Parts: sequence; C-alpha cells; structure tokens
Amino acid sequence: MATLVAFFAHPDDEVLHAGGTLARAAAEGHRVVLVTATDGELGPAPETPLRLDELRAAARELRASRVVHLGYADSGHGRELYPDPPDRARFVRAPVEEAAARLAAVLRDEHTDVLVTHDADGAYGHRDHVRAHEVAVRAAELAGVRRVLAAAVVRTAPIRLLRLTALLWRPGVVLRPDERRTALLRVAFTPRARVTHAIDGRRYAARKQAALAAHGSQVWGTGRSAGAFRALVRMPTALFGRLLGREWFVEL
Repeated sequence: MATLVAFFAHPDDEVLHAGGTLARAAAEGHRVVLVTATDGELGPAPETPLRLDELRAAARELRASRVVHLGYADSGHGRELYPDPPDRARFVRAPVEEAAARLAAVLRDEHTDVLVTHDADGAYGHRDHVRAHEVAVRAAELAGVRRVLAAAVVRTAPIRLLRLTALLWRPGVVLRPDERRTALLRVAFTPRARVTHAIDGRRYAARKQAALAAHGSQVWGTGRSAGAFRALVRMPTALFGRLLGREWFVEL
C-alpha cells in the first residue's frame, strides 16, 4: 500500500481538485494525508480556526489519516494583497525554499510515494495555487518523492457544471448567467493529450459531496462561490457523481 500526500493551498481545494481520488485511495487501503498551505483566513488568526476545523471534518469524510497546516495565511485572489497578520506570513510572500522545506519534512515523515497538488496555472490563476505548485515541485526534489501529480481541469467538467447552474439558476443560489461565462473564461484548461491519469471516483461521490458540505463557511457563507457550492451539496448524489466523479492529473 502507498502513502499519498495531497498538498493544496486552501481548505476545500482538496475536495474540489481531488476529493474522489483521495476517497478512493483511502477506501483501497492507501494512507492519505492532507496538507494545506494556508488556513484560508484573510484576517487575523481567529480564536477558533474555523476553516482548519472544517478541513479536519472533510478529512474524516474522505477517510484521510492526517491533516497538516504549513502555517501560512491566505493571500486572497484580488489585485490587493493584504498585509501579513502579526502571527504568520501570507503564503505568496513566503520564500519558496522555506515553504518547501516545511512540506518536505512532512513528505519524509510520511515516506511519501505520491504527491498530489495544483497545476502550474493554479486552474484559474490564483496566486496561492501557483505558489503551492512551485513549493510542491521543490519539496518533492528535497524529499526525493519521484511521483508528483498535478490536478488538471479538462474542458468538459466545468462546461457541464456551468450548464447545470444555468438550468438551476435562482438568485442567490448559484452563479448568475453573466458570472458563468466569466468563470469559464478564467479556467486554465488542460489539453486531454497531456492528461496521464484519469481517476474514476464516482463510487465515492457521497464521500466527496459530504466532504464538500463539511466546508460549511464556504457553502453557506456569502462568498462568490457559495451559491454554486450550495447547489452541489443539495443535488442528488448520483448527479453530483456524474458531474464531479471523475478527476484528471498530469504526472510531472
């Protein structure tokens, strides 16, 4: 049995990019470890680390064995870059070597066989996603991990999802019609010819959906993705599996 470490920028990225794969790996007896670069909080560290607690809840749904936070703060995705909180640096400001050393320590401790992370474009250009890819590649070099898989986005998946939001659209529930085209244009698609691993996780759709629901602040909050998240956790599991049950990766 292998040890698979999933390293992503924020709590909830692990579900959206690889939830089915992680659930399947755990169900088949492999050790699954979740590592998040940031706590997902844009402000000062809260007394109760809500999003890290949600990540732990999602990990239980996916049957992951361990959750690790590298200690950085969310950098946000707008043009503005907020000042560092007094107790931690924003991830995008962290030196790659420093962050890679932290991740490499986890990889060595876990005797990691496979590292899963963001692709070089961060799917839609999020600066923390791009930095996570850079850190993961360097950490794999430091720890001697030979297999690194970057989560890929093929064109069919978001198109299916955005078509569904068009059918289900109600104000405040899913993406508005004008937001759907913008969202689609922001995604950096991976050509199918570059995909090396296509994982069928449809049997584990219920676990992936439950893991997404565990990120309650993102599902029931007021963020720009909350409407789409609510639609996903409310839809029949069979439909959820058809939309998000397959995941793609490019081996680096």
